[in-house]
Amino acid sequence: QVQLVESGGGLVQAGDSLRLSCVASTRTFSVSAFHIAWFRQAPGKEREFVAGISRSGGGAAYADSVKGRFTISRDNAKSTVLLQMNSLTSEDTAVYHCAADLRGSAYKTQQSDYAFWGQGTQVTVSS
Repeated sequence: QVQLVESGGGLVQAGDSLRLSCVASTRTFSVSAFHIAWFRQAPGKEREFVAGISRSGGGAAYADSVKGRFTISRDNAKSTVLLQMNSLTSEDTAVYHCAADLRGSAYKTQQSDYAFWGQGTQVTVSS
């Protein structure tokens, strides 16, 4: 089991940047055992995959809507996964959640593929 705590959200203007942080804590497994991803949920919309990163941090995958603007990274020694978000638009407004799972392959894009979730952090981009 792993606990995930997100931070770094806020209110910004279009074109600005934000960096979200997800800190993972586990007493059962090493943090490096978990595939980790970021999802987001805008008001009235389904939760959607944003970015995922492999256990080692050597590979990543992104939704088309954020490719080239967002960068996911992880530091297993610090039990932290970051999401650097640049060139934000109002379309990026959502609650951003960190998700983790032990099973299967990296870069899974479905909510059901992740057993552990954080509470989320609100990102609001004003145009």
